[in-house]
Amino acid sequence: MANTFTSYVAKNVGTSASTLVTVAASTQTTVIGMTIANTSASAITCDVFFTRSAVDYYIVKGAAVPVGRTYVAVGGDQKVVLTTSDALKVLSSAATSADVIASVLNIT
Repeated sequence: MANTFTSYVAKNVGTSASTLVTVAASTQTTVIGMTIANTSASAITCDVFFTRSAVDYYIVKGAAVPVGRTYVAVGGDQKVVLTTSDALKVLSSAATSADVIASVLNIT
């Protein structure tokens, strides 16, 4: 098995869900960190979830991110394991208002 650390990013996330990563076949992905930065001039809320077999599972729903601040959706002792075809997504309460970085470990 090969282990690869990488990061996925989304810029100007808005009110439509942005997919950071869709897990490839024969791969398991562990999200080891995820930070959302508010890049707008107003407070926002964000949702982080993954879609598995057309069902959304929320990691965070309605998390407040003040102006000029960040929110750590995954980090520390918390990890999220995704399996083949899972799609990690994020959305914001306002258009083009957030940048997102997810650090992951892919195992193939």
